[in-house]
Amino acid sequence: MPAVLDEKSRQSARQRQDNLTKPTGALGRLEELAIQLAAMQHTDQPAVDHVQITVFAADHGVADEQVSAYPQTVTGQMLLNFASGGAAINVLARILDARLDIVNLGTRYPLEKSQLALYEISHQPLGPGTRNFLHTAALDNKQLAAALAIGREYAERAYKYKQQLFVGGDMGIGNTTSATALACALLDIEPAQLVGPGSGLNEQGIMHKTNVIVRALQRHHAYTAIPLEALRRLGGFEIAALVGAYIRCAQLRIPVMIDGFISSVAALTAESIRPHSCRWFLFAHRSAEPGHIFILQALKADPLFDLSMRLGEGSGAALAISLLRQACALHNEMATFTSARVENRT
Repeated sequence: MPAVLDEKSRQSARQRQDNLTKPTGALGRLEELAIQLAAMQHTDQPAVDHVQITVFAADHGVADEQVSAYPQTVTGQMLLNFASGGAAINVLARILDARLDIVNLGTRYPLEKSQLALYEISHQPLGPGTRNFLHTAALDNKQLAAALAIGREYAERAYKYKQQLFVGGDMGIGNTTSATALACALLDIEPAQLVGPGSGLNEQGIMHKTNVIVRALQRHHAYTAIPLEALRRLGGFEIAALVGAYIRCAQLRIPVMIDGFISSVAALTAESIRPHSCRWFLFAHRSAEPGHIFILQALKADPLFDLSMRLGEGSGAALAISLLRQACALHNEMATFTSARVENRT
């Protein structure tokens, strides 16, 4: 079961906010962020100085249906880009001085041994990507269990190294199709309402992608009422790993900053499998993917910003960490009315 938030720390943090040298509520959501984090961390002095970012990457069989603007070779190429430090999440992790792990869960086109020797990538392949869920279940039972376990492993690693915040990132050609299908199954919403451009589809491409998801949902409809089975049939290796990581973080009292659409679908799945896990989730941004708003509404989530992003990788979550750090600094370092000898309101 997910851990319980510390209401005593929440109350203590709220009292401190009310006594800082400012009108009550003047810092808006920054105050609530600090208070929420205090309850998560069981302290009235919250901090996110130590951050774990883990990017899970894998290919998707449904990409065979031409649902992405990019070929599947890009997944492996982006893995090497992550590992050599050239992706957006690398830049943001360096700025944040965050620990960054790259995990390869299985690509259609295997990386060459000469390439593997050059880069630090954790290779835990579960297969050459998932199977095409238009025709069969995306994962078998063994693959699902393994993906969930790998996610748990990285949450436990964050706990071992005393990380104060966990960010999960995703990479995989075809993964917005998988995430959208999974969200439709969990929320019982028609695909036309959720399907978006993903990596950059045009209007015709979006219509085709919608049709593929409609057909897949019809095939798997009898089995998707159980969230774990919906994940197995429609998910991806990296999505399942995110689910495992999020559930384990909630059990270990590690706050999680959720990224965009795909990460939010993983969060929805985690909450569907283990209710109350979402107490440990903070939501970074509202994605440009049209389906994201439905996921956020289902989780009663109010993201911190909207910059029309849809990159994935954990990039939006990484941007939000700076805001969270400033919220903590204001909470911890501002003077109180008493210490500053400033008259409080009567």
